Amino acid sequence: MLLIGVGLFAVVQVVRPATTNPVGAQSLALESQMQVAPKVAAILDRSCADCHSNKTRWPWYAHVAPVSWFLIDHVNHGRSHLNFSEWGAYDKREQRDLLRQTCLEVKGGTMPLSSYTPMHPDSKLSGEDVAAICQWTNQEIARLR
Repeated sequence: MLLIGVGLFAVVQVVRPATTNPVGAQSLALESQMQVAPKVAAILDRSCADCHSNKTRWPWYAHVAPVSWFLIDHVNHGRSHLNFSEWGAYDKREQRDLLRQTCLEVKGGTMPLSSYTPMHPDSKLSGEDVAAICQWTNQEIARLR
């Protein structure tokens, strides 16, 4: 039975979706489009960038099936909803909505995902981090009007 399990594990390693970080125009990136204070940029990089940018840091276990399937799906899903690397591709209404949603989700504790934080304990947001993000999002929403 153990031999079958090891054999099956080895076989599934062949089926690996790509761990990609698409190269995009730097002019579309959030930091090129908006005013982002260094403190907020550090929080976004630490807690959001792996799933919401093209700058994903792929850990070793992202290359081991079936965990890789789960991670790649999460990253692809996260990028499809919000991608800071492609911020300039959103129109102003979408940017305002995404900023508003960002504040709501960090305030509500739904971001970063609870499935992400155990392996990335530094990604957990403090009350101060949440306040900084929401203050920044509110300032940028006002600037976009």
